Amino acid sequence: MNRTIDFSKSPDGLVPAIIQDELTGKVLMLGYMNHEALEKTTQEGRVTFFSRSKQRLWTKGETSENFLNVKDISVDCDNDTLLIKVSPDGPTCHTGDDTCWGEGNDGKVLFINHLKHIIRGRKNNPTDQSYTSSLFKKGVNKIAQKVGEEAVELVIEAKDNNKELFLGEAADLLFHYLILLEEKNIDLDEVIDTLISRHKK
Repeated sequence: MNRTIDFSKSPDGLVPAIIQDELTGKVLMLGYMNHEALEKTTQEGRVTFFSRSKQRLWTKGETSENFLNVKDISVDCDNDTLLIKVSPDGPTCHTGDDTCWGEGNDGKVLFINHLKHIIRGRKNNPTDQSYTSSLFKKGVNKIAQKVGEEAVELVIEAKDNNKELFLGEAADLLFHYLILLEEKNIDLDEVIDTLISRHKK
């Protein structure tokens, strides 16, 4: 955690914990934690709340097995609210909905940001074992060539009906495209800004 949570700010020793899917960015639910619940959450890697109705610790998923697997915990600027990023094992709400607001939890584009950081790391801290590092070593011409090759392979697969092969080529093209952007010192957000500006016209 980047800060220390201050349970003393609340008269009952409970602080709100916002639960967010790490891949989709969707807010899944809100619960409350005391010191013991946070400690159990940190130790076991699964979100545990303090249930105000049951007056006891309650691990989300203890009956449904739809656990919330902890990926990151942070504290807000006032040290009185937790943000917990998770990977959910299933629907979060007891109603069977993905979230407690009845919203679907789809779209995993935030993984692209994670992948961008990995690619940048391979560029700035190269290793002999890394395929990505080897591409950066060969330079922009080789990287651009790979993007072209992957684009052609994707077009070829698009003409057939093998979804698995098409997805594989689509993933390869996206991956090498991100490498090319990094080589050119262009962030994907700049490309998205260009799309946004066109959309506004």
